[in-house]
Amino acid sequence: MSIKYSVGLDVASKKIDICMSVIDCNQKVTVVASTSFPNTLKGFQSMDEWIVKKKKLQEVPLVMCMEATGVYHENCALYFSEKKYAVSIILPNKAKHYLISLGLKSKNDSIDAKGLSKMGAEQCLELWQPMGKLYYELRQYTRQYQNLQDQKTVINNQLHALENSMYMSEMMINQQKAIIELFNEQLKELEKLMKNLINSDQVLKQKVDNICKIKGIALLSVSTIIAETNGFELFKNYKQLVSYAGFDVVERESGMSVGKTKISKKGNSRIRRALFMPAFVAIKYKEKPLVSLYERTFAKHGIKMKSYVAVQKKLLVLIYHIWKK
Repeated sequence: MSIKYSVGLDVASKKIDICMSVIDCNQKVTVVASTSFPNTLKGFQSMDEWIVKKKKLQEVPLVMCMEATGVYHENCALYFSEKKYAVSIILPNKAKHYLISLGLKSKNDSIDAKGLSKMGAEQCLELWQPMGKLYYELRQYTRQYQNLQDQKTVINNQLHALENSMYMSEMMINQQKAIIELFNEQLKELEKLMKNLINSDQVLKQKVDNICKIKGIALLSVSTIIAETNGFELFKNYKQLVSYAGFDVVERESGMSVGKTKISKKGNSRIRRALFMPAFVAIKYKEKPLVSLYERTFAKHGIKMKSYVAVQKKLLVLIYHIWKK
């Protein structure tokens, strides 16, 4: 007796490999059919028709499983989510480890689609929720801001090297300075776009203003955090958020061997980055609940950076609670 259909999608920029499987009450997974479609709106429509045709048992539920591939999967996921399909998007490392566990010796797009189909059939995966348009736009701004900052740092380092080289080139130095000035202008423009976008929603603006009352937290940090979390929409409690950001503590213990505990870092690094400088500023200006945490943890192990990480984690939890009020 069949209990669930599962459709696995391996999404590339131009095409999508698809495999449909079915799992029975004995946990046996059987491939129903596989093919490929173009990664276009017309391709999605053809894929929808193909799924309906191949799904013989209408009363049996169907899930759709795909791997996050940059932005190439987003239009496909949104299309089928709006069609009321149960869509799950898997992180690449999770999909990779699952496919390795199957013992497959070869790797190609059709094999990946088959593996994702089997994964969707065997596991109860979390359903994907599309990001709101405002948060999606805000995320584009904050990510572009971080990208420009990284590029500006590279150019600054190159300028420093040129200014201290044996034979200086005025032309190259002037070019580097002009590029840095252009980056500064673009960064200011992005800050303005973020502010205008947040101000366009009065409820959002009020929440952001409340969070910015914490010493060390500014508009850019808040914008990054709420954009990367879709306004904390998918989190039922702060522990889920802490894990999502990679601040959860992991330990290594086996028999008599006891390793040191540390944060997992298996999460959204952009959130951790956004909290890096605010933690230093909060301690510098002695923000009360944070500075006491810093002093207590530093007295325990004597490692400054470890205490700053604890402050970053606490800041994230504070932001979450203020947002949810």
